[in-house]
Amino acid sequence: SWRFGNASVYKAFSHQHEAEITKTLVDLQSDWSGELNFVPVRGAFARGILASVYFETEFGGEHIRQWYDDFYSGSPFVFPVSFAPDIKQVVHTNKCLLHIAKYGKKVHVISVIDNLLKGAAGQAVQNMNLACGLPEECGLRFKAGAF
Repeated sequence: SWRFGNASVYKAFSHQHEAEITKTLVDLQSDWSGELNFVPVRGAFARGILASVYFETEFGGEHIRQWYDDFYSGSPFVFPVSFAPDIKQVVHTNKCLLHIAKYGKKVHVISVIDNLLKGAAGQAVQNMNLACGLPEECGLRFKAGAF
């Protein structure tokens, strides 16, 4: 009931996944040592997380978008997109939509997931599939409520 008609910031600049995001940035750009600004927002919805992450870099926007496209090209569930995504586009799916945009020296990444399916439950099924030699997406191909 607290979330109905409400929105709030969740663990601004101290979220538990900040270290994973930083590691991915370093994996993509080994000499990156910038400051990550991660501010998750929760709102009046039962499922879904929208994360707004930004950082500074001298690299161009097209170069960065190409990095994301290349990095996730083999992933059946992570999709860099050309538009700012909405949570409704991923609810009831194991998908993650990423939007990458460059504003001056800042890169802004928006990520949306269904935290129940793309969260621990979907991750458990995906890992079980890999461990059992099944296709990674087995049992995880669902359509969103809005698309």
